[in-house]
Amino acid sequence: MKQHLEYLLQQAISQLKESSLIPSDLNVDIQLEKTRDPKFGDFACNIAMQLSKQLKQKPRDIADLIIKHLPVSEKITKVEIAGAGFINFFLASNAFLQIIDDVLNAGEQFGKQPAKDQTVQVEFVSANPTGPLHVGHGRGAAYGAALGNLLETAGFNVHREYYVNNAGRQMNILAASVWLRYLELCGETFAFPSNGYKGDYVFDIAATLHRENGLAFHFPISKVFENIPADAPEGDKELHIDALIEKAQCLLGLEKYEIVFQAGLQAILEDIRKDLEQFGVTYNEWFSERSLNAEQAIEKLKESGFTYLQEGALWFRSTAFGDEKDRVLVRDNGQATYFASDVAYHLNKLSRGFDHLINIWGADHHGYIPRVKAAMQALGANPEKLTVLLVQFATLYRGKEKIQMSTRSGEFVTLRELREEVGKDATRFFYVLRKSEQHVDFDLELAKSQSNDNPVFYIQYAHARICSVFRQLEEKGFKWERNQANLSLLTDKHEQDLLINLMRYPEMINAAAQNYEPHQIAYYLRELANDFHTYYNACQFIVEEITLRNARLTLIKSVQQVLQNGLKILGVSAPETM
Repeated sequence: MKQHLEYLLQQAISQLKESSLIPSDLNVDIQLEKTRDPKFGDFACNIAMQLSKQLKQKPRDIADLIIKHLPVSEKITKVEIAGAGFINFFLASNAFLQIIDDVLNAGEQFGKQPAKDQTVQVEFVSANPTGPLHVGHGRGAAYGAALGNLLETAGFNVHREYYVNNAGRQMNILAASVWLRYLELCGETFAFPSNGYKGDYVFDIAATLHRENGLAFHFPISKVFENIPADAPEGDKELHIDALIEKAQCLLGLEKYEIVFQAGLQAILEDIRKDLEQFGVTYNEWFSERSLNAEQAIEKLKESGFTYLQEGALWFRSTAFGDEKDRVLVRDNGQATYFASDVAYHLNKLSRGFDHLINIWGADHHGYIPRVKAAMQALGANPEKLTVLLVQFATLYRGKEKIQMSTRSGEFVTLRELREEVGKDATRFFYVLRKSEQHVDFDLELAKSQSNDNPVFYIQYAHARICSVFRQLEEKGFKWERNQANLSLLTDKHEQDLLINLMRYPEMINAAAQNYEPHQIAYYLRELANDFHTYYNACQFIVEEITLRNARLTLIKSVQQVLQNGLKILGVSAPETM
């Protein structure tokens, strides 16, 4: 219907241009909004106020001129000027009926927009493979997956990617932690490093290593801790763990150290992959940090003229592009920084020809945005091609008790535990129920409850109720006959509310995709479910009169389809029974 009104307005503007009543080169942007109050009609347009300054005329005079040149439409009963110059459209009661056929004819494709011939890369989760995914990672996973689905529905070609941080210091700390637990299984006793990874999963990896390799990696603990700086609190925990990493590499040699390293990496990465798949999250590519050529990226930055040496380190002059301070690319010990890997990764992304890059990062990475965009600009790329969306952490509550999480200590609630307790559907839905940058308090009791206060239950129950209606229809010996439906009988206010809401779905998809806000779909589905439940309680569907019965069944069938389509974007199932 909105498209029909836009067409009528475009025709009116064309007529005014042809009649020289407005300049032929006038740029007109037609915007229509659903009115909040029915007394102002169904849709309102502010075009007259937009054109007032350009035409140097009063908005109400321009609105009157446009209305007089609108083509006649049987779908419109009245057009009025309101306020400063709004054009308000009042629609005929049957104007919304076409949406039912649109929904049912398109089926699963309803709401899907035409292909835009643009490829968007969405990189999300990308948690370090140093431990299982926890509930904080889960929000990035749910948001990233829903956003990818939403962008695909909006017509984009989406490439989903997980960046595997399998290089750098944290991975070496994991390898050292696995080796030390392995040494304990060999009978050695010692104080475990305060900065090592302590979770039970490290024991499991070490046990597999010990079972498969026996004493092949064993060294007496006196040799392992020989000349190692003291750990905290007497010493420096960072120097202590770094020295243990160097000792592991020295004693084991590169080949054996790599076996230990890969044992930790592959076990955790496979656990992450399975966790995400069971959460309904899949990727087109798992990109290895080790495959990057950081030296090539650094050389390109050198060629740009925006690097300099200072106290033995190589710096990138990111302040030249608006960053708050310059950034180190290569430390004075010759080691490339994490930032250098970020530059190399984004250079790689650009070389693959994506039209737009979307990074979904934790809110604590806010400071990384200016430096990465600065590097892109220094390399000659348009920094506007990169959008970074920040995801706030989710806080988990069990009743009134706040649950603490700490990856290094191993005392955390994993995504798997949350999913097993609450279920995939509720977990996915609750994670995307707020804007990504807003904090989320995850209420376990609410997520598990079967009540109207639980939004995912409320929506799924609407779908299940519709399925139940059709089962009851069959039990009573009736059939749904769409061709026997007289849709003009759908004049009840509840029916009109449903029709209006169904019409909103395609434009809601576009608005949500444009703003990267899958939570808009969650809100929309809640409203649609509410309209249906209200209708269910107010009207009888399986009535004796054939044309009315089939009209109402056809309407709720279209509601069922839209509920399915919206839930699918969010990664939530549409159950037939509950």
